[in-house]
Amino acid sequence: MKSLEELLEKKWILRTADKDLYYRVRDDLGDIRKFATEKLGCQIVENSLLVKLEKIPAKPESFMGIEAFTSVTEYAFLCMILMFLEDKEVEEQFILSQLTEYISSNMPSTDAVQTNTPSATVDWNSYTNRRQLIKALRYSMLHGMIRITDGSDDVFMDASGGEVLYENTGASRYFMRNFTRDITEYSVPQDFEQSEWFDVNEDRGIMRRNRVYKKLLFSVGMRRENDNDEDFSYLKNYGKRLAEELEQIFDCSLHIHRSGAYLLLGDNCRIGKTYPEQSMLSDIILLLAAMIRERADEGALTIMQDETIHMDEFEFGNLVRECKEKYNSGFSKEFREMPTEQFVVTVTAEMVRLTFVEQENRTIAIHPIAVKITGAYPEDFMSKT
Repeated sequence: MKSLEELLEKKWILRTADKDLYYRVRDDLGDIRKFATEKLGCQIVENSLLVKLEKIPAKPESFMGIEAFTSVTEYAFLCMILMFLEDKEVEEQFILSQLTEYISSNMPSTDAVQTNTPSATVDWNSYTNRRQLIKALRYSMLHGMIRITDGSDDVFMDASGGEVLYENTGASRYFMRNFTRDITEYSVPQDFEQSEWFDVNEDRGIMRRNRVYKKLLFSVGMRRENDNDEDFSYLKNYGKRLAEELEQIFDCSLHIHRSGAYLLLGDNCRIGKTYPEQSMLSDIILLLAAMIRERADEGALTIMQDETIHMDEFEFGNLVRECKEKYNSGFSKEFREMPTEQFVVTVTAEMVRLTFVEQENRTIAIHPIAVKITGAYPEDFMSKT
């Protein structure tokens, strides 16, 4: 189902952006909706503006955030943009100063959230604030929620008085998911994670099935949490049938191991972000994975009962340093010239983001997925270095 792949790959499909794809996906919604609701437990939003698959993960992961954003303020500005657009009609235009005035009047500070009082005015003379707002606006444009009709946002980036004319497309109203409860009742982030299962027995068959499919399709892989893991028990009992179904729908293969399960995609399958990516950082992690696997096979690293490898941060850092020293000549200029300690921090952070390793109390736990795929340079390359 190529149409299903399109919905999994994209945030949504806008009619104005790709009319042919929009109508093709709408024509296939019968089969797609059956899979989405029965297997994933996800709803399909369909209207004259767009078609969207509500991709709600079984468990939120760090890599699921907005990559372009590097601060909480950028997320806050995006929320302010969504609120501002709520009162705008489709194709209604507005200028940037209207948005900045709205944000200044309504955006709460940390103290304001705690005391339920208005915040101080946002300082638009600050280049940092202007840059962060532009990042949120550009993300909104990337996903077709607004469009520029006159001017350039670079003008505002340079000076607070710069004006830009925008147009609301109406898509922003479908950015946030619908909740069955009033989220103002929530007090901790875990409340959002649990909200999907309120008033439902989490271990009932249908909910367990939804979680398993979500973990396989929306996360890097599915990890066995403990001996009594109900989701993994479901996979053990129905894994063959599940694998056959997924392999009929997608160009993929399901690998089930004692400690985890992973969906490996073929060359013709595009259902979202995948690993490895076409990046130097992915290549470095593949090379590091080969070193870790080699040490484990030699018995130099102890594999725990749950198939994880534990070491302290310094020992893991030494492995990363050794990887840089051994393969540095094959790296791109950015990583060749990167200071060694910064290199260690960058590689470690990416592996944590991908859930390949866990970092806690100065200890690194390497999960089996980290060495599921390894990489190596050709022998003639190594002989030349």
